Amino acid sequence: MPDCLRRLKLVTDCPGSPELATAVPPEAAAFAVLGPLEDAIAGRQKELHATKAVFAAFSEIYTETRRHEQPPLTLLTGGDLISKALEAAVNDCRNELLTAQPGGGRPPRVLGEALERDLRLLSRGVSQQTIYQHTVRSHQATMSYIEQITDAGAEVRTLTEVFERMIICDRKIAFIPVSEERGIAALQIRHPALVRLLSQFFDNAWARSIPVHPDSASVRSPTVTSDVQRAILQAVVSGETDDTIARRLGMSRRSVAEHLRKVSQRLGSSSRAQLGYLLATSGLLEPAEPTGGAGGATMVADPSGTATSASGLPGGAGTVPA
Repeated sequence: MPDCLRRLKLVTDCPGSPELATAVPPEAAAFAVLGPLEDAIAGRQKELHATKAVFAAFSEIYTETRRHEQPPLTLLTGGDLISKALEAAVNDCRNELLTAQPGGGRPPRVLGEALERDLRLLSRGVSQQTIYQHTVRSHQATMSYIEQITDAGAEVRTLTEVFERMIICDRKIAFIPVSEERGIAALQIRHPALVRLLSQFFDNAWARSIPVHPDSASVRSPTVTSDVQRAILQAVVSGETDDTIARRLGMSRRSVAEHLRKVSQRLGSSSRAQLGYLLATSGLLEPAEPTGGAGGATMVADPSGTATSASGLPGGAGTVPA
């Protein structure tokens, strides 16, 4: 007798005759075999439904909890939305506002809006540190704004080149532009690691920048002028165009061109390629220890034998048109 028939309960032994077997109707055999399997499946399905219900309950709790949390990154599109988000963040600022503003002097309308906001912020005891580019030192409207906010307690410094526009409130929330067209889109950052990284970038730039004192006799010191000049000449050696240099240093293209014209005359250069070669081979841009000149400008000799500053202009730091 095949064992499979007995496993499926399709046969049963005859009472009193073990060597004989009697066939069992398949319906009866199926009930006997499938019944326990169906009971086991029903039990597992019940367990499955119960487990799903538990996960659903936790999912609702999780969703409700996260609904009240701020997302780590938020894309802000459009000038109005960006302005509203910035205004809300600055108004909530309680301890410290850090800003980096590249691009040179700012339009009077923008400065007027910023002045009202910043004076209100400073009156609440919030400290403010702002980094501009050196070229704002000859921009009258921006210097007037700087004078008013520094009188109210803000600190302002300048660098030759500012990495990017950035606003950080209480080192908890930061704003950076998404592209060079800063009014189109901005990224609002709340992720602690990213905000900490941006804050470190700012602190490093702040430590290298030069304080602005609007009430001093000369707002553009020899050190500032030399820094700007050196940056322009190094950019020429690197092959940058006047437009690129002007945009990066926050000055007009005309100012860059005028500065390069004067340097070309002094070095006897008849082309931009020759100017780049002379600058690269003359040693004018090599770092040197200050010798006690004004603002640390180092005097070296140019190829013609004339005493020349490290910026490439004779006799001290020279001037750069704003």
